[in-house]
Amino acid sequence: MTSPATEVPATFKALRIHQVDKKTEARLEAITLADLSAGQVVIRVAYSSINYKDALAVTGKGRIMRGYPKVAGIDLSGIVVSSEVPDYKPGDKVVVTGGNVGEQFDGGFAEYARVPAEAVVRLPAGLSLHEAMALGTAGYTAALALRRMLENHQRPDLGTIAITGPTGGVGSIAISLFKRAGFTVAAITGKPGAEKYLRDLGADEIVDRNTLDMGSKPLEAARWGGAVDNLGGDTLAYLARTVKPWGSIGAVGLAQAPTLNTTVIPFILRGVSLLGIFSVECPRSWRLAIWERLASDWKPEGLLSLIAPKTVPLEEVATVAEELVAGKAQGRTVVRIADDL
Repeated sequence: MTSPATEVPATFKALRIHQVDKKTEARLEAITLADLSAGQVVIRVAYSSINYKDALAVTGKGRIMRGYPKVAGIDLSGIVVSSEVPDYKPGDKVVVTGGNVGEQFDGGFAEYARVPAEAVVRLPAGLSLHEAMALGTAGYTAALALRRMLENHQRPDLGTIAITGPTGGVGSIAISLFKRAGFTVAAITGKPGAEKYLRDLGADEIVDRNTLDMGSKPLEAARWGGAVDNLGGDTLAYLARTVKPWGSIGAVGLAQAPTLNTTVIPFILRGVSLLGIFSVECPRSWRLAIWERLASDWKPEGLLSLIAPKTVPLEEVATVAEELVAGKAQGRTVVRIADDL
């Protein structure tokens, strides 16, 4: 590996989202450091990754950006070029997820990034820059769900953990994390061809979501010990009606719908807990602790060979984003920004 550049070049490559006639356009273009939003740490980006939120931003299918033009990409890993705070120095390997990067601030789909210091985490021992982005926000979110559910007394003996959207980034990593933590895991999926992938991740049971009788009563037969839900909408309402007493549901996504039509009955008659998993602005102490766990005992097996075997250049981000929004993606896709880091 060569030493990181100590100066940012006059121009560098970035994927920026523009708004034109109330429509968004993703453009690969040359920009300068002055084009980036303010921040205390300048990073030469080695890798980024494509999350569902990134796909919505790049394709224009969702309003993710707060102002235009803006560099997309809510994740990045790389090497510090310069820092205005003493916590980081040139040459430090770092990870950035959350902190409104790629939304309020310019993000990781660029050769260089300038970000707020509070969004930066020193790369923990046990992870490479590549592995950090194989995890990215998806892995961090799945780990945050595990942490919150364990803190809320979720135990393996309460029963099987149902994971919806299991072939996506969060779902794939959640299967691995909960299995490693000793839970029995059921993957609820609408993709019949994904069984081998889900089994290889550690799923004990594959449930065709099209065969589920979701019912309509305030309570249905208790089936799941707990759940991690990526879908929202009717699926989350179903889970609330079918989780066993004292089980927890980690709500992490809204791929199906942002609505939740349910009653208070599961919460007051079964003690079910609905836990919001918000990875963008969680306490920094949690963020540091979770990254340490992801680099050690929570590090998923097969991270690069199974969960994130695909690495693409910046030029292919838009294509992968379309596939992700269309529900055709499996696992995680890493974006390689620098070839020499």
